[in-house]
Amino acid sequence: MKNIFLHLSRICFGILLTTCAVQAKEPPNILLIMGDDMGFSDIGRYGSEIATPTLDRLGEHGLCFSQFYNNARCCPTRASLLTGLYPHQAGIGHMTGDYGLPSYQGNLNKRSVTLAEALKPAGYRTYMSGKWHVTRHTGPEGPKHTWPRQRGFDRFYGTIIGAGSFFDPTTLCRDNSYITPENDPEYQPETYYYTDAITDNAIQFLSDHETCHDEDPFFLYVSYTAAHWPMHALPEDIAKYEGKYDGGYAPTRQARLEKLKALGLLNKNGIPAPMVGNWANQSDQEWEAACMEVYAAMVDRMDQGIGKIVDHLQSAGEMENTLILFLQDNGGCAEGMGRRSNLDQIADIQYEPLGLNGLQPKIWPPMQTRDGRPVKTGPKVIPGPADTYIAYGRNWANVSNTPFKEYKHWVHEGGISTPLIAHWPAGISAKGSWNHTPTHIIDIMATAVDLAGADYPLKKNGHPIQPMEGISLQPAFSKQCLERNKPIFWEHEGNRAVRDGRWKIVAKGIQGKWELYDMEKDRTESTNLADIHPERVQRLSAQYDQWAKRAGVVPFNSWRN
Repeated sequence: MKNIFLHLSRICFGILLTTCAVQAKEPPNILLIMGDDMGFSDIGRYGSEIATPTLDRLGEHGLCFSQFYNNARCCPTRASLLTGLYPHQAGIGHMTGDYGLPSYQGNLNKRSVTLAEALKPAGYRTYMSGKWHVTRHTGPEGPKHTWPRQRGFDRFYGTIIGAGSFFDPTTLCRDNSYITPENDPEYQPETYYYTDAITDNAIQFLSDHETCHDEDPFFLYVSYTAAHWPMHALPEDIAKYEGKYDGGYAPTRQARLEKLKALGLLNKNGIPAPMVGNWANQSDQEWEAACMEVYAAMVDRMDQGIGKIVDHLQSAGEMENTLILFLQDNGGCAEGMGRRSNLDQIADIQYEPLGLNGLQPKIWPPMQTRDGRPVKTGPKVIPGPADTYIAYGRNWANVSNTPFKEYKHWVHEGGISTPLIAHWPAGISAKGSWNHTPTHIIDIMATAVDLAGADYPLKKNGHPIQPMEGISLQPAFSKQCLERNKPIFWEHEGNRAVRDGRWKIVAKGIQGKWELYDMEKDRTESTNLADIHPERVQRLSAQYDQWAKRAGVVPFNSWRN
């Protein structure tokens, strides 16, 4: 009976998605969903072979953005998403370390407001489930003024930092209290898996909202950690992809390229970034293929969870006037975490089980499972289970970022260009279409404030609040032009970029020279035009210098001098 109900619910969802837009009541609910460490082409609507039917349906009956940008790394992106500012302005100029500078304090600062803080005065109830990662204060007994509950969220379930086991997350909290999967009185599934826990607690927040605050709009931020390393997934999801990647990098990448061309997201004569990795030279192909199998299973499971949230909204009658936004925090990750073997080091290690209340002491190996097993790494260890900790590596990240170059950390397109899907039956008339205007994570705050009819504050708690940097995306929902009167800027670890209309300058590292690309003709950054148009480089680099001074950017690592 349960399966029949679910099938009927999905049929109704499909019917609803194909109906014409109606006049939206004011204001809409806002559901913001974020994936972690995923590339441009890792979901089906953007070219992937991975099964993401829910996101695909949302995209097919909503609006997809082909040139949406993040900030190349988890913490800076989340800072901009939450505040509508560039990350340095919000206090997260790098990650969550305190470097003794206002722009690099590792906390959301007092001169910013979060989406939750901006929307609450407009009558919204605010909820968050998932990864926070915008504070340096992570201790269970330490300061909590930059935790979700203190930055505007009525309810919170999730982790204060990123990374960590999917079966026993580090810094797992409910509201302001640390918990473990074993001692949480409100959530005891048969098998604990963090992606499912994020989904299930988000749905519980919605259920409680319907019971207690049904007359109020809600803002729900669902921040998944899939598909960030470690490659942890459930056996039934991994089984779906068994043998899928045995042919190596090239067949998967080529299939994505062909699909991107068919979708019009890559010019038929476009030059994709070079492929990285030679499958024939891989000494352990079975392990390498398994890494991508588990990665795909993680993305698949996230999409299943989004499907459950969508089904709940549908059954509650909230789908029509809920704006759903799906995005990602950065491009595919080339980091090599866990790809070297530690089997010799852990051969004689024995751990005491953590028990009911013991907190995971570490984010990454050497570490243990809750029942006391040492966590294994390296190419002799098939990823997936709780006692493994492995990243899928640079070569698969190159596939994830098809057709672009570079990765997380860098501000070439592979690091900063990822999907944005917007779905809102009552408010989007441009259903099934693509928007090709450059847009950025800073635009989410402006969009939410616009749709909610909220007043963005000039001051909060006596502190002046910096103006929003982004623009509202609402005009794009009805195929109107988006008007931005200034360029978009990036800086992370000395990697720099400016996007102004069709032109982009980009540089690697503080010593890197500016490169220039015509993004209308060359989205994959294959032909550097800096020597042909030095005047454009000079103009855009001058704008970068002005922005960097205004935003509080300093040369990377200069705080160590």
